[in-house]
Amino acid sequence: MSIVVCARVGLRALRVNVLRSVLTTLGIIIGVGALITMISVGAGAQARVAEQIRRVGSNVVYIVPGSVSSGGVRLGYRSRTTITIDDAAAIAAEIPFIQGVAPAIWANSTQAVFGNMNWSTNVQGTSPGYENARGWPVVAGSYFTEDDVETANRVAILGQTLVANLFGNADPVGQTIRIAHVPFTVLGVLERKGHNSRGQDLDDMVLIPITAIRRVIGSRGPKGTSVDGITVKVRDGEDMRIVESQIRQLLRQRHQLQAFQDDDFRMMRMSEMLEAEEESTKTFTILLGSIASVSLVVGGIGIMNIMLVSVTERTREIGIRIAVGARNRDILTQFLVEAVALAVAGGILGIALGIVASYAITYLAAWRTLIDVRAITAAFASSALIGIFFGLYPARRAALLSPIDALRYE
Repeated sequence: MSIVVCARVGLRALRVNVLRSVLTTLGIIIGVGALITMISVGAGAQARVAEQIRRVGSNVVYIVPGSVSSGGVRLGYRSRTTITIDDAAAIAAEIPFIQGVAPAIWANSTQAVFGNMNWSTNVQGTSPGYENARGWPVVAGSYFTEDDVETANRVAILGQTLVANLFGNADPVGQTIRIAHVPFTVLGVLERKGHNSRGQDLDDMVLIPITAIRRVIGSRGPKGTSVDGITVKVRDGEDMRIVESQIRQLLRQRHQLQAFQDDDFRMMRMSEMLEAEEESTKTFTILLGSIASVSLVVGGIGIMNIMLVSVTERTREIGIRIAVGARNRDILTQFLVEAVALAVAGGILGIALGIVASYAITYLAAWRTLIDVRAITAAFASSALIGIFFGLYPARRAALLSPIDALRYE
């Protein structure tokens, strides 16, 4: 009997009990759908991190205050107020090859109000160097100037999420908003950045002169001229290790640290931070994919169980087929085709489910997903292999039945 005939007989047997066939494929459908969805979510996160690396560049250094120990307990970075505005000015003035320097003080979850609209946002006090240091231009209006910083002028640049929630489609430039009850005039609107790999909305923020943020945070935050961090952007093509060494030497000299003393600050490359985040995302994607793959195995076991039941139910049929001349390999092929057909059908439906679920996550959760053709191919191939692997034992059991015992089976 040819393979085509065996396949036709096997598929006809599946159509006899459509409901059971559909229920059998559910495990494969869910497994393949979950696998594609998880890989799509992970791939989207990795792509977002890669975009951030390209956007930020590999030539950005981030400096934060150091840690402090109290009673033998290390309190972690930023527990000391050791970085100042003057440090940022010294780096810009004394270190060559610097493209931009921006000190920053943060005030998270601060209420911003315009008219009868309000929104809790993140406020960052910084300098005009932020535009070059972070590569973040405005799409409307302009940045504040050094004069605004020197006079602590109450002006602001808004992220697009804040604009959407306070102004809708109206032009915010020139309007006055209140940040923590302090009025600020809107000078410009930042270019859209989107979400980072942790899902944080980068556009939900407002920039104000670093000297004006004291009006917002009051007694909170770092004291005096201390800041939460300094962003330094080095000119393209320069050796980052040399520049970092020069910055470290300058800061140690300014902070009067002896040779035996540790740095009271920490320097990090933004690209290294993002690359570490990307590695974490890859690991998370592999973990999610592994969990989803368990569903595929469960689906394969379900196919094997149903096929064993089918062999038992059709024992007399198998005996008759063997008696009229069917060979063992014909019986084997027929039942193997049934198992593979169930798995492949489940794989196709699972691929459709995974694609729909990925788009739904993007639409409903605003979380970027990236559907990878390789993932779809791998999922489809896996479903076919599962059909072969878990269908082989029932098919062999059917093929090895004795025709006499099969014909006597009641």
